[in-house]
Amino acid sequence: MTTLKKGDKAPNFSGLDQEGKKHTLADYEGKKLVVFFYPKASTPGCTAEACDLRDNFERFKTNNYELLGVSADNAKAQVKFIEKYDLPFPLIADEDKSVIQAFGVWGPKKFMGKEYDGIHRTTFVIDEKGIIEEVIEKVKTKEHAAQILK
Repeated sequence: MTTLKKGDKAPNFSGLDQEGKKHTLADYEGKKLVVFFYPKASTPGCTAEACDLRDNFERFKTNNYELLGVSADNAKAQVKFIEKYDLPFPLIADEDKSVIQAFGVWGPKKFMGKEYDGIHRTTFVIDEKGIIEEVIEKVKTKEHAAQILK
């Protein structure tokens, strides 16, 4: 699981969004960046989280934040998620899990008594210089914007 903590340099990631556009840490220099990792597009918890961020998107923009979602879903699933819920931010289709691994959010999980490997719902708030300001591991899906914009 994640070993990244507040004060660490954010990983110099590179990933393709739902439209095949490349995103890297350097692209966001000079802006605050919220990178939120979620297990699976269009599932109830992930939908609640993404819609809460969508509903507060103008507040993020006003405060110089960019948002970037990441899951291991393919680009087609990300496009559907964006279109169905009118999401105004890009979603990385990290099928090879390179961004997920770079941030250390892949690992063992338990659901209904079964253990499996998957994405741990985690959000990283990164400052204008690429330093991690906050790591949110206990994400409240319906109140996530408030956790970030406190």
